[in-house]
Amino acid sequence: DILGWIGSILLIGAYWLNSKNIMTAQDWRYQSMNIFGGLFLIVNTAFYGAFPSTAVNVIWVVIGVFYLSKGHSKTGTQKTTER
Repeated sequence: DILGWIGSILLIGAYWLNSKNIMTAQDWRYQSMNIFGGLFLIVNTAFYGAFPSTAVNVIWVVIGVFYLSKGHSKTGTQKTTER
């Protein structure tokens, strides 16, 4: 249950920070909050057999990992290559 609560707080916290324009969706911190929140909720929902919620959180984590791996910087802007 503790992991479920922490995961919920991370996801809602990330959403709140994004909604208040404190953190953009491209910010590595936002994606990290979503990834860890989703991972914690995967453990919680799988334990309780809530497999539709587990599937949603697996997809949530995959999306976060994908965008985090795209090379976004600490400021939330995408890295560019110099010419």
